[in-house]
Amino acid sequence: MTDLMKGKRGLVMGVANERSIAWGIARAMADEGAELAFSYQGEAFGKRVEPLAASVGASLLVDVDVTDDASMDAAFDRIKAEWGTLDFVVHAIAYSDKAELTGRFINTTRENFRNSLTISCYSFIDVAKRASELMPVGGSMITLTYQGSNRVTPFYNVMGVAKAALESSVRYLANDLGPQKIRVNAISPGPMKTLAGAAIGGARKTFKTTEANAPLRANATLEAVGGTAVYLASDYGACTTGEIIAVDGGYHVLGMAQPENL
Repeated sequence: MTDLMKGKRGLVMGVANERSIAWGIARAMADEGAELAFSYQGEAFGKRVEPLAASVGASLLVDVDVTDDASMDAAFDRIKAEWGTLDFVVHAIAYSDKAELTGRFINTTRENFRNSLTISCYSFIDVAKRASELMPVGGSMITLTYQGSNRVTPFYNVMGVAKAALESSVRYLANDLGPQKIRVNAISPGPMKTLAGAAIGGARKTFKTTEANAPLRANATLEAVGGTAVYLASDYGACTTGEIIAVDGGYHVLGMAQPENL
């Protein structure tokens, strides 16, 4: 398939390096003809994103801190000035203090709870509000979640609560923005070897366990997640909104480990 996204412009937020889920999505979008813009936070991440953006022909990069209104205003004002409109947004932004992604959830601090929910959930609401103003004829918004939102996952802790809030936000935003022909969905990959995933305690064991027990006996790939995002942002996803789509080898359907692993 080629050109499923031809003529569409979109903002990808959250690329950290070439192993990022956001990069897998961006690459798939670009392969299907989309024109991309990228956001990053700070000079260090900017240096990582610039060569990746250049490799897919993207020249519009914006430095944005999602916790700062002025920064968000400046970023979306620039996109509006250069492009005028958007067809899709990919939100792949989440954060929690690494020290609190080990041990017990009950030890979550007030400050980290607030920061985790603000960055991992509220930022999507804020992005959706701003991006929707640049989608006069409709569009697609995609965020990323994980099954730790609804099933206890070792060491995921406050991120599970943040993702639960994010998934609920997807449904409410889908209802709010539906009359404007804007679709809002989330993709829920299984564990992946990313910079963000490495911050979670026991990440290697989690990756191996899901691979050994998923019905497909495999974890998600960047290509599979990217392809799902293309579907959601393309015209083929015209009637899909408010969904949490699992791309995890089927692991989410299990009630127990496979017999050979009991």
